[in-house]
Amino acid sequence: MIGILQILTIPAHDSREKLSLIVKIVTDSTADLPEDLVNELGVTVVPCYVCFGKDLYRDRVDISEDDFYKRLLQDSTFPTTTQPTVEDFAKVYRELSSKADAIISIHISKKLSGTCNSALQGKKLVENVCPIEVVDSETTTMALGLTVVAAAAIAKRGNSMQQMLDDIRQVVPDVQLFVLFDTLKYLAKGGRIGKAKSLLGSLLSVKPILKIKDGEFVPVVQMRSRAKGMEKLFDLAREVGNIEDLAITYSTTPDDARALADQINSTLHPKQVRVARVGAVLGVHGGPGVIAMAFRTRSL
Repeated sequence: MIGILQILTIPAHDSREKLSLIVKIVTDSTADLPEDLVNELGVTVVPCYVCFGKDLYRDRVDISEDDFYKRLLQDSTFPTTTQPTVEDFAKVYRELSSKADAIISIHISKKLSGTCNSALQGKKLVENVCPIEVVDSETTTMALGLTVVAAAAIAKRGNSMQQMLDDIRQVVPDVQLFVLFDTLKYLAKGGRIGKAKSLLGSLLSVKPILKIKDGEFVPVVQMRSRAKGMEKLFDLAREVGNIEDLAITYSTTPDDARALADQINSTLHPKQVRVARVGAVLGVHGGPGVIAMAFRTRSL
């Protein structure tokens, strides 16, 4: 009997050793991931909030992009934003823990939002359910989205949790974000202007391009017109060269976004070019006319 038991237990132990970790990826709505891509990746998006006076909306859940930008331009009340609550994250982590061995939660730069802190506090409420790691992407919009896309691919490899975290953290510096603003008025009102504050005294006709560096916005260049700004975005992509994944996001000008994406795709031939829309929460700070370009340079 002892011999039989020993023979039966060995295969069971071996099979457990060979099973891959099931790791769920979580992000927030500032990633601006299109719904079809969210479904394809199997990631979970925790919505941030936008508020017009007493009206509170969950980004992309309670208010559409079209409705938001219409209200942004017409409403006399300037909207505000806030990160997901601690309980929002705790609820998501509880739900995912029944389907996962671990959770990796990747979010907007902590210098731009309190979202990472809410995620960390939410983790404390449920830290016994399964291992949860919170990663600061040090960026936002589809630069965060591209980091999440990469993380989802890394999670499918089935490596150890530590190896996955190491690989994801290596992606962070490989993702860049450049943003062409029609005006800095909204970024200044929302208090997210960072080191670009020096540009506020510029002529209204000047179109600034900012980038994310060390988790906050810094000036790159000021262009004399929007057309020149679009040309500069293309030049910035061309200077980088070896682009693996690229995304163009827009607030109110889809034709401009698609034209830039087509130009980059036909000329530079990155492996992937995506077009997405800036959601309500980032739209509060970017305003109408924003075009952002995000790209990742290292192959996975």
